[in-house]
Order: sequence, then C-alpha cells, then structure tokens
Amino acid sequence: MKISLFGYGKTTRAMAENLAKEFGPFDIYDDCFTKIAKDAFGNTLLNPKNFDRNLSQLEIPSPGFPPQHKLIQEAKNLQSEYDFFYDAMPKSVWISGTNGKTTTTQMATHLLASIGAIMGGNVGTPLAELNPYARLWVLETSSFTLHYTHTAKPEIYALLPLSADHLSWHGSFENYVEDKLSVLKRMNECDVAILPKIYAKTPTKARIISYEDEKDLAHNFDIDTQKISFKSPFLLDAIMALAIEKILLDTLSYELLNSFIMEPNKLEEIKDKKNRLWVNDTKATNISAVIAALKFYKDKKIHLIIGGDDKGVEFDNLFDFMKGLDIELYVIGISAEKILNYAKRVNLKAYKCEILSKAVSEISNRLKANEVALLSPACASLDQFSSYLERGKVFKECVNKI
Repeated sequence: MKISLFGYGKTTRAMAENLAKEFGPFDIYDDCFTKIAKDAFGNTLLNPKNFDRNLSQLEIPSPGFPPQHKLIQEAKNLQSEYDFFYDAMPKSVWISGTNGKTTTTQMATHLLASIGAIMGGNVGTPLAELNPYARLWVLETSSFTLHYTHTAKPEIYALLPLSADHLSWHGSFENYVEDKLSVLKRMNECDVAILPKIYAKTPTKARIISYEDEKDLAHNFDIDTQKISFKSPFLLDAIMALAIEKILLDTLSYELLNSFIMEPNKLEEIKDKKNRLWVNDTKATNISAVIAALKFYKDKKIHLIIGGDDKGVEFDNLFDFMKGLDIELYVIGISAEKILNYAKRVNLKAYKCEILSKAVSEISNRLKANEVALLSPACASLDQFSSYLERGKVFKECVNKI
C-alpha cells in the first residue's frame, strides 16, 4: 500500500521513523521541502505540488495540518493517526477540552500507572511510539485529531469545558465544538462519556455522565474535594482524573493524586534577584486559560504579558473580565495592534513591547514587591517562537538576567 504523510511534524515523523520497514517507504509532503529527497529511513520527501492522488492509497496528516490546505482538498483516502492505529490500539481513555487536557491526562496516567497505563497523543508521545501491548492508552486528544478521525473511538471519553480556540483552523466555534463531540456517534453502550452538561443531549449510545462544574462532577463520583491538595484552575483536572479512576477501578486514590508534580509552564512561579514574583503561564494560549490565571492572582496588581498568534479569536470576554482588575498590559506578537485596540476600548493601560525580552524589561522597571508579573499570553507562540515551551524558556531566561 502506498501511504502518503502530510506534514513533517512529530506525529508523521514518528511514523516515518518507526514504520517505514513495515509499511513504507512513505511519501512525505511538506511545504518546507523544495526538492525531492530521501530521509535516513528511505522515505521520499516531496513538495505538495508533487502529490498525485491517483498514486496514493492512503493519506495521513499531521494532526494540526490545516483542512484548507490543497493536499487535504485533493486527498481521496484521508485517515487520522488514531484511525490508522485503531486495530492495534488497546483499551483507551481520550481526554479533550479547551484547557486542562495535558494536566488531566498526566494525572489520570499517574493514578492508573499501577495497571500498566501509558499516555500519549497530543501530550507528547505519538501513537507510533506507544506500546500496543500496554493495558491502557490514556490519550490527550486535540480537536485537530478529532477532525480527521472517523473510525476510532475510546472506552472512556472525558471532555473538559469548551471555549473559543483555534477558530482560524476550524472556521467557527460551532465547527470546533462539532469536532470535539464527533467521537460520541461512534461510541457504544459499554462506553462512558463525561461531558459538560450543555452537551449532555448529544446523540450517542454511550453512557453519559454530565456535570455543571467542579462541585457537580465531584458529587457525581462521590469525590471529597477536601482531600485534594490541588486548587483551581487545576481542581477540575484532578477531579476528572479521579472520576476516570473510579470508572475503571472503583477506587479514589487521593494520596497518590496529591503526590503528582505539576509540569512547568502552567502558573509556574519564579522569583527574580529582588525577590519579586514572576509567573510563567506560557501554555495559556486561549482566553479561558488566561481568565483562570487572572482569577488566581486577582488580589494583586498584575503586569500581564499578552499577545502572539490570536488564532482568529476575539477578546471581548477577556477584556470585559480585566476591567475589574488592577492590571497593566505588555503586548507582544503579531496580534499586538488588535490587543491594543481592545485595551483602548475599555481604558486599560497597555504598552506595545513587540518582543518578549522588551516586555520583561518594561515590567522590571515598574514591578513592586507585592505585585505579580504574569506571562499568560492568550495566544499561540508560533509567530515568534518554535513552541510555547520555547516562549516559556525565553521568559525565564529574561527574568534570570534581571
């Protein structure tokens, strides 16, 4: 079978490296390839203009590969990574939502490690690198992956709340929600879907457990929140992880959950040489994540670094929320003018910094001991950085130089 891979990201690269002998060589199409070449595994690297759909029997895109791309439009046999590995996939839990997917996936895997659970998907390990003989896959599942998936389904689907994100990719919030809920039509009577109450009537054969908020979800699973050491915005993630454990094992391992160590880049507090508080929340790439961070520090004056690639999202709700805070904005990235216009509209003080290092420098000149400097950008990073991780790394390097 002649398989074409679209994009040379982490997902398709893992397939090219691990499966070339079994299924390959692959034809790999990416806009960055200007001439035909071979990689170390014998796969052919091609520019999209070389794609001939009549010579391709299967096309697998990188999850974030845009649906508007001409390769997607021309493909006749499009299949997601999840669909491709579905026959070899063990029992699985898929975790999705707008915020908290990674933390919930990590927490759930931490709770289920004793039964041989491993995690992958959007959390960092492509399916091509996961052990198919593991007892359980816990997969952080993006809206991009769900958009291209039409066959695979999990035994448990845990959906965290949804808010506007990736609208330039999906075309609208309605399309984004539709992709997040699309898996439900493939689930059966033995499966379980945990959903925000607003989506509880989505047609599915699965057993639906719906929730209004953290308290409601905890009540549904007899979870004692007083025994959980994590607070908002991570409390819902912790409750969801315990709910998944309760479904699978009928246990609630509070002590094990509380031993979980949060990864960097989410409300990661650091101090400069003057003992002033700086917070690396670089992973807050959408409005709801930023609002959660601002709520956490609402009792302090906040110096907020905001901006990057806005992904087609409007900021009305965020700026309506910020009107009630003691806050100043330091704006970076390609969305700077858009954000500055919002700030002017609601009379918030904002400084155009353009780049992260300048924003840190500007804040350092104003930051007092009882205030907080917060990188919570509400935007993707790819306009200026290779990833949100690099943005966080640069932020911490700048703070350490103060």
